Amino acid sequence: MTEPNTAPSAALAGTLAIGGDLPVHRMGFGAMRLVGEGAWGPPRDRDEALAVLRRAVELGVTFIDTADSYGPQIGEQIIREALYPYPKDLVVATKAGFVRTGPSQWHRLGRPEYLRQQVELSLRNLGLERIDLMQLHRIDPEVPLADQLGALVELREEGKIRHIGLSEVGVDELSAARAITPVASVQNQYAPSFRRSEEVLEQCEKDGIAFLPWAPVDRGALAGPDSPLAAAAREHGVSPVQLSLSWLLHRSPVMVPIPGTSRVAHLEENVAAAAVRLTEEETERISRYLGD
Repeated sequence: MTEPNTAPSAALAGTLAIGGDLPVHRMGFGAMRLVGEGAWGPPRDRDEALAVLRRAVELGVTFIDTADSYGPQIGEQIIREALYPYPKDLVVATKAGFVRTGPSQWHRLGRPEYLRQQVELSLRNLGLERIDLMQLHRIDPEVPLADQLGALVELREEGKIRHIGLSEVGVDELSAARAITPVASVQNQYAPSFRRSEEVLEQCEKDGIAFLPWAPVDRGALAGPDSPLAAAAREHGVSPVQLSLSWLLHRSPVMVPIPGTSRVAHLEENVAAAAVRLTEEETERISRYLGD
C-alpha cells in the first residue's frame, strides 16, 4: 500500500465513462450533506458549503451527485451558486422520485407527471439545458415501472436528459428496468462493511454500468478511532476513511465512490484516498475481515 499524495487529486482514481460516453474521475462527491440536518433546509454554514464545492473542482472532482430532495431543491441551487458556469468536464447528476415533508422524512412518488415536473425544476435550479445523468431516486411500488421510466425516456427524447440511472434496486429490478431503457448507473448503499448489493455490483461490472456507492464509509462507522479499519490504516499511515474509499476503488473498475461532507478538510482527506494503492492480497484481506 502506498500513502496518499500530499497534493490530493481525484484524477488518481482513474476514469470511467458513464453510459459509455460520459468520462468522469472515479472519485466523486455526494452533495446531500451540504444542506441542513436530515437533508432539510439550508446548510449550517453556507460559505463553507460553497467552498467545499469549489475546492472539489480544484481537486479534480468531475462527478457531483445531488437530488431534488436535498433541501429540497436547496442542494441543487447551492451547486449552481458555487460552480456556474460549470467546467466543461464536470458532470452534475441528480435524482427525482421522493416527496419531502420534513427532516429525514422521505416518501416515494413516481407518478409520471411528478417526475417530469421535478426534472424541469432541476434543470432550472442547476441552470442546465440537459441533465447528463438523471436517476430515479426510488422505484415507487404504487406506479408501474414502465410509467416511471417512460417519463424519463420521454424527457431524454426531448433532449432534457442524457442518461438514466437507478437508485436502491436489486438484480431483478435492474433487469426489468433495462428491458424498458438502457441504464447508465446504479446507486445503492455499499461500503466495505455493508455489501448487500454484491450481486447488483457484479451485474453492473459485467455489463459496464457505473456503480455509485452511497454511504461509502457505512454512515461513518468506518471513519472514527474505533473503526475496524483503524489498525490497518495506522499501519500504512492513512486514515480509516481513506482506506475504506481506496478499497472501494480497488473492488471494481465500475465503482465511483461519492463520499459527502460539509467541510473542506474532510473533502481533502477523502480525495487523497485516490492515491492509496492496495495490493490484491490487501484488498481481499479487508473483504474477508469486513464481510457483511
